[in-house]
Amino acid sequence: MLIVGRIGKPHGIRGEVTVEVRTDEPEARFAPGAVLRTEPGAAPRGAGGRAAEPAPTGGEPGVAYQVPGELTIESARLHQGRMLVAFEGVLDRETAEALRGTLVGVDSSTVAPPEDPEEFHDHQLVGLAVVTPAGEHLGEVAKIDHAPASDLLVLRRPQGGSALIPFVKAIVPEVDLAGGRVVVDPPAGLLDL
Repeated sequence: MLIVGRIGKPHGIRGEVTVEVRTDEPEARFAPGAVLRTEPGAAPRGAGGRAAEPAPTGGEPGVAYQVPGELTIESARLHQGRMLVAFEGVLDRETAEALRGTLVGVDSSTVAPPEDPEEFHDHQLVGLAVVTPAGEHLGEVAKIDHAPASDLLVLRRPQGGSALIPFVKAIVPEVDLAGGRVVVDPPAGLLDL
């Protein structure tokens, strides 16, 4: 699944939510009628990263709202620099609150590869072997963190643990998708943090 956004806090009382956009094509991904998948097994996160208490909404009183496997966009608009989205069936603030923290995405098999050879989708990088220019195996890409300054490769180390590697040309000079590897030339001490 290619993550295109993360649902934030509710906006108003009619079920709209803010969305932290994680795609270069928001007008296509958040078009009315578009169907977004929710991350399988992802529990919405509340304040402080704790698991959110599901809001008691839906058909029966006291029955917790369950995040569905797919959400269909009813409308989307920009408001003061933020994407506001209304999903079909999400009609009130309590239901919208239950969606907070949910990652939404599209099936990665339906996404065309980027035209720029220096651009990659997250799903293309996850699972690739990470090696030094000399060929030393350092681990594999576990996931990509999208930090404000730059994207970070999360390296799963063979001996356990992880390391963060800034995904910049100076440190990651080569991505070989066909060869199934990412070449990194880390500065001294980066992998010891």
